[in-house]
Amino acid sequence: MRIDLIAPPYSGHLHPVLAMACQLTARHQVRVLSTPSAMAQVARAGLVGVPLLDADAERVLDAISDPRHAVRNHPLRMHRQLRAALDVMARFARALRETYADAATRPGLVIADFTVPAAGAVAQSLGIRWWTSLPSPSVLEAPDGPPAYMGGLSPATHAGQRLQHALARLAVRGFKRGVHRAYRHRMTALGLPRLYRDDGSEAVYSPERILALGIDALEFPRTWPAALRFIGPQLPTPGTDTPWSVPRREPRFVEGRRHVLVTLGTHLSWAKNAFDARLRALAAAMPDVEFHFTDGDAAADHHDHTGNYQRLAYVDYARWIGRYDLVVHHGGAGILYQCLAAGRPAIVCPQDYDQFDHAARLEHARAALWLRDPAGLEVAVRRAFADPELFDGLPALQAAARETTDAHPLVTLVADDTSW
Repeated sequence: MRIDLIAPPYSGHLHPVLAMACQLTARHQVRVLSTPSAMAQVARAGLVGVPLLDADAERVLDAISDPRHAVRNHPLRMHRQLRAALDVMARFARALRETYADAATRPGLVIADFTVPAAGAVAQSLGIRWWTSLPSPSVLEAPDGPPAYMGGLSPATHAGQRLQHALARLAVRGFKRGVHRAYRHRMTALGLPRLYRDDGSEAVYSPERILALGIDALEFPRTWPAALRFIGPQLPTPGTDTPWSVPRREPRFVEGRRHVLVTLGTHLSWAKNAFDARLRALAAAMPDVEFHFTDGDAAADHHDHTGNYQRLAYVDYARWIGRYDLVVHHGGAGILYQCLAAGRPAIVCPQDYDQFDHAARLEHARAALWLRDPAGLEVAVRRAFADPELFDGLPALQAAARETTDAHPLVTLVADDTSW
C-alpha cells in the first residue's frame, strides 16, 4: 500500500514521522512529505521525500516556531502567530493538492502530524484515508480531567479542583471557538468550517485514528476519543546514531565524573543565551560535575569548552543520553521520551506550549522534578543527585515504553485494518 507521512520540518514533529516511516517502509510504499529543508534528513534515513512549499514559506515557519519571545497566552503574540500560520497552511494545502492532482499517484493512507490539520482536510476532500500523528496526547480535549495549555494542571483531588478543571475546559473550548469565529473565512478555506464535529470531537484530528506517540501510563486519567491508540514513543534505537542526523563533534566525557545534559530543544532561541549564563555560573559552583548544554542545532557544529562546561551545537540524544547521570530539559515530547526510554532522571524547566503539561505529568509520575523557577536550578541539581528516590517512578515508565514499542503497534494497526 502507498502511505504518505506528512510533518513540518521541526525536530519534535519530523523525527517521530521519520521513525514511523522507517517501520512501515519494509511492507509498504512510503513517502515523507515536508518542506525542502527536511529533505536531507529524509534522504539520510533512506526514505523517499517529497518537498512542499518554498524558501519564503520556510522563513515564515521558522519565525512561527522560533519566536523572539515566549508566546504562552499573550493575546497579541498568539494573534500574530496564528495569522502567519494560517497563511502558510493555505499555501501548504495548495501544494498538497497539486501533489495529489494525479489520482493514480495518490496514497491509500495519509498519516499527518497534528500541526498540519490542512493535510487531513485535503486528504478527506480527495477521498484519501487520513490518520493523525500526535506526539503530545495531553493536548487532546476530553470531557474530564485537567485540560492542557493552562500552566500544567494535575488531577483533581477534591470537588473544588474538579470545578476548576471543568471551568478551565470550558475556557479552552470557548477560546478556540472565539479564534475560529475570528478567522472563520480562512479556516473554512482550509477545509475546517467547524472546530467540533456533531459528536463533540475535534475536527482537526482524524475521526478514524489518532496515533498517540506516547504511553498511557504517563498520562492523567481521562476519557480519550474512541479513535485514539497509544503506539509508544517513536525513537531511534538507544545507543546508536540517529539515522537521519549528520555526525557532529562529540561531547567530551570525563571518566569518574557525573555528567548533566541540558537542552531547551530545537527552538526557543530567546531563552538559550540567558540559560547559558545561568549554566556557566552553575558549573563554577559545582566544579566536580560536567555540564553539557546543547543548542539543538543540527545544521551547526560549534563547540565551546571551558573548564567543566561545554556548549555544543547538537547532541544526538539516541546515541549519548545513556552517558548522562541527569538531564535538564524543557519538556518537549522528544527529549521527554528519550529520558524515559533510557531511564534517565530529569529536571524539567518548561518554557512554552504543552511543556508545562508534560512537566506536571512527569512530576506526578515521580520521573522528573518540575523546576518552576530557573533561579532554583542549582538546588534542584543537588537535590536530584542527593536523593535518587525522587525518581522511583522511572523504572515502571521505562518498562511501559519498552513494552509498547516492542509490540510494533503501528505496523500492526496498518496490517490489521480490514477496510483497506
